[in-house]
Amino acid sequence: MEDGVRLLQPRLRRPWVGDAVILLFLCAQAADGMFTYVGVSTLGVHLEANPLLLTLMTTCGPATAVYGAKIFAAVLGMSLHRLGVHGILAGLTVVYLFGAVLPWVGIFLMF
Repeated sequence: MEDGVRLLQPRLRRPWVGDAVILLFLCAQAADGMFTYVGVSTLGVHLEANPLLLTLMTTCGPATAVYGAKIFAAVLGMSLHRLGVHGILAGLTVVYLFGAVLPWVGIFLMF
């Protein structure tokens, strides 16, 4: 039983590192949400690359779809933070920065 409890405890000895990772993750989610909403509202939903989010946008509207997706992602990210798997959370943050935030920045710089 003790081994099972030890697996769920955070592995970082410095809790501020995990806190910094979740903060960066939530900031990346917020930036992606804002850029996605502004992008699809001004340039059209056809720019959304995520087919699930695109379907939600066409059925529920861009604001509801983006808000719901970002809340869902934030809850999952906070769950990973509570489980102490900050390496995975850091990897997801990098993926979001390079796969979602920077492409929107590039699109906005073209206009």
